Amino acid sequence: MRVLEETEPREVFRFFEELTRIPRPSYHEEAVSSYLVKFARDRGLEVHQDSLFNVIIIREASKGYENAEPIILQGHMDMVCEKDPGVKKDMEKEGLDLEVADGYIRARGTTLGADDGIAIAYALALLDSKTIAHPRLEFVCTVSEEVGMDGARAIDLSPLKGHILLNLDSEEEGIVLAGCAGGGRADVTLPVTRGHCPWERVQLHAGGLIGGHSGSEINKGRASSIFLLSRAFRSLAAVTGIRLISMENGTKDNAISRDGRAVLAVQDPEAFRGELTRIEREIQMEYRIADPGIRLTAESPEQTGGVPLDADPLDVQSTAAVIRLMSILPQGVRRMSDNVNGLVETSLNWGAASLGPDSFRMSAAVRSSVNTAKRALFCELQWDAGTVGASLRITGEYPAWEWVSHSALRDRMARIYRELFGRDLVIEAIHAGVECGLLSDKIPGMDAVSMGPDILDIHTPKERLSIASAGRTWEFLKRIIEDPWN
Repeated sequence: MRVLEETEPREVFRFFEELTRIPRPSYHEEAVSSYLVKFARDRGLEVHQDSLFNVIIIREASKGYENAEPIILQGHMDMVCEKDPGVKKDMEKEGLDLEVADGYIRARGTTLGADDGIAIAYALALLDSKTIAHPRLEFVCTVSEEVGMDGARAIDLSPLKGHILLNLDSEEEGIVLAGCAGGGRADVTLPVTRGHCPWERVQLHAGGLIGGHSGSEINKGRASSIFLLSRAFRSLAAVTGIRLISMENGTKDNAISRDGRAVLAVQDPEAFRGELTRIEREIQMEYRIADPGIRLTAESPEQTGGVPLDADPLDVQSTAAVIRLMSILPQGVRRMSDNVNGLVETSLNWGAASLGPDSFRMSAAVRSSVNTAKRALFCELQWDAGTVGASLRITGEYPAWEWVSHSALRDRMARIYRELFGRDLVIEAIHAGVECGLLSDKIPGMDAVSMGPDILDIHTPKERLSIASAGRTWEFLKRIIEDPWN
């Protein structure tokens, strides 16, 4: 029996559960892309699949809607694959373990992938329906959104006729997005050298953090395990000699790092542990509201970063260079918007850091709704990296989706929402990135919004989808589609 077989709306959650059985981390979307192509061909729908595995599915208008403006539905296939420490699931090969509790759907020990599996489920339910009246529907499903929007950047939209875009990659019911930040990925690489050192090996662990989405939750004051370790290194080095051996900290540039481990050679283990206890109390007090579960512990060493436990530590100069690099790179909110109250304008998040045999690497998601501020931040990072002999590589840049003052689509949606629910639809811009900017650049004059149901704690193993909200959003989406578009 399916876990969601009795969950309403059944026509949506049937497809959602099927998607959770298909592994779909970024850069591994071939299986889910093939699933979408088969869906279309089984129903005789027009379908296009490119070499990256982007998919476009088209269903012609139903009777009476032949002259209506086509509607583009859009979402992405890939999901952020995060899991709790100790969870052994291989998310490149295994599906998710769903559970339902307290009105929410979640996956045991891992991210759920409702970002953006629910978009695909909505679109497939519309394309599959025999009762919903609709104009021509054009479903655009992209790959690799979570790692730089590679699919949206490369996709050919020439099969499309529509200029109305419903992006289904938002996570808050009743709030329609009409603008977002642009961004890109920054990768820093620092060459390191090693030398013999007989000191005792100790593993430093930063855990218990909340983490979260590097766009929508960057302003919540949560800690980063990468920068907690950086802070700990500086304090520990003041009381005893330390030499870094290996490190694994975070896995995704667009997720605030929740868990990090570093193996060190320690000259005075007793002083190390005493200072660590002091640092932990200090940090716990500072973050007692925003991130109350933080733990800093000294543990028995485990192999991390592919570096053997008996490997030579970094020499004194390389250890100092790694700690300095981690210390000088900025993290978090850089500037708030002057135009939209409470909106982050510019930020960056170092979400992954690792120390391998011969190099130290860090990856960040950079975001800004002001293109000049984004370029200035990249320049700052280039300069910071160069001061310790590191190199910086910028990839996956995407433009901001600029707010437009008038939108017939937004006006129509606001009217329908009020009719359905008796309250006003909220229309705003966000700091997180969605693909509307890239797609709007390809189709001049596009009228676009982003919408979706309540999804909490995305990009973390606590991710959960509200069943009731998904149902209300489905009713809203159907009404948008069925509303006369002549």
